[in-house]
Amino acid sequence: MLNQSLKFPKADILVIDDTPENLNLLSAMLTEQGYKVRSVTKGSTGLRGANAVPPDLILLDVNMPEMNGYEVCQNLKANDRTREIPVIFISALGDVLDKIKAFAVGGVDYITKPFQLEEVLARIENHLTIRQLQQQLQAQNQQLQQEIHDRTKAEEKFAKVFRSSPNPIAIATVSEARFLDVNPSFLRISSYCLEEVIGHTATELDLGKNTIAFAQKIQLLPETGSLYNQEFEFSTKSGEVKIILISIELIDLAGVPCALLIANDITERKRLENEFISLVSHELRTPLTSTMGALDLLGAGQLGTLNQQGQKVLSIATTNTERLMRLVNDILDLERMKSGNIFMRQAKCNVAELLITATEAMQAMADKLQVQLIINPLTIEIWADPDRLIQTLTNLLSNAIKFSEPGDRVWIGAITSEYKTVESLENQDSDTKEMGASNYVLITIQDEGRGIPEDKLQIIFERFQQVDASDSRNKGGTGLGLAICRNIVQQHDGKIWVQSLLGEGSTFYILLPLTR
Repeated sequence: MLNQSLKFPKADILVIDDTPENLNLLSAMLTEQGYKVRSVTKGSTGLRGANAVPPDLILLDVNMPEMNGYEVCQNLKANDRTREIPVIFISALGDVLDKIKAFAVGGVDYITKPFQLEEVLARIENHLTIRQLQQQLQAQNQQLQQEIHDRTKAEEKFAKVFRSSPNPIAIATVSEARFLDVNPSFLRISSYCLEEVIGHTATELDLGKNTIAFAQKIQLLPETGSLYNQEFEFSTKSGEVKIILISIELIDLAGVPCALLIANDITERKRLENEFISLVSHELRTPLTSTMGALDLLGAGQLGTLNQQGQKVLSIATTNTERLMRLVNDILDLERMKSGNIFMRQAKCNVAELLITATEAMQAMADKLQVQLIINPLTIEIWADPDRLIQTLTNLLSNAIKFSEPGDRVWIGAITSEYKTVESLENQDSDTKEMGASNYVLITIQDEGRGIPEDKLQIIFERFQQVDASDSRNKGGTGLGLAICRNIVQQHDGKIWVQSLLGEGSTFYILLPLTR
């Protein structure tokens, strides 16, 4: 097995001395200590060798023919490739002036002959260590310079984007939510000048109705993380109210935690949404209602008797018209909730009564499809809009019944739960973990139906998302029911999520706070 010192030399040392005895002695000593040694007897040869493969250290004699040690050292220091190599002079010349000249031409040390081997080794190790530390420092300095350069470029780029962005952008302190800087777009939308904004808070400037809650969101950034696309009513200096979507990122400015706020003015979009709602309400509902009335007259036989084929066509037309009316109503509900045009009439209501009312409303459907409804009511009061919660519960019960087989069971029940208990539920919606540690009521709707594929669990609460679109339409689904349920629950400061095993059934969870 090869000696480790031969495989991995401690350092590469070049010895330049015209005396073979000195070369042999130094070479043998240094090799034994694990160094790689190159020996030459001429200064010019040593210069060529150092330039070709720079060593880690050079031992250099002074008195040599053709080119003395001082000249060799001067040439080494004049070459960028060899300038940083430490040079230790070894000479019989012991005069102080000789030593001074050695240091003047760039030597790092001077050893007088005859030398002691231990002294030579100690000085070599010392200067190799110094050189290694110098190299590390140079590398760190280069890295630091690169980091400074990269950061400067990033700051210049950020400043350019900050100033030229069409979106209002502001930087505020996390501790007090005071504005440190805002861009021209922010000044344009707010009608304030820069001096009026800097150093003030949104509350002091009266920038909206919920500025205190907004400031609290900023102060909680280190705990909650980023905030995206939160709708906010923004009041300008003149009192004009605009609707903005605001996103907040936690950033660090010279060690101070700050919030980067980026806004998007959606006032015009909200106006168009409201016009759309009005259009759908007036231009679609009215003709649909007339069409449904006409179909009812045909079905009642008041306009004549239809043959079997006519009855079949009428049934298809009635089914499709009913589905279209449900779709229109669901779209209206969803858009009104998003725009805030539907007011939640919250009051104290009993959870048991909500569950019983929803179950009774769906009992006829369950009996028709031979599905057994099992209720486990909980007598406890919550602050909520009972009509909207019943709408949510009946929607979830309807889905559970529709996708169950004859003889299956559907359970609806409620329990009180603390945050720690809820957090332990497997595969729960990640948003639930953001809720504070207080008491909740947890409502569950469980079925023994077909279940939901894993890749659908995260998207079924989005608009027009269905597990099986063709089958859902046959069963009267619009693809908006769960989106409406989520919106209703969120407006109650609650969370909704689902767990499911394909072929074994699903469980929907609604988590609502017990206190307002």
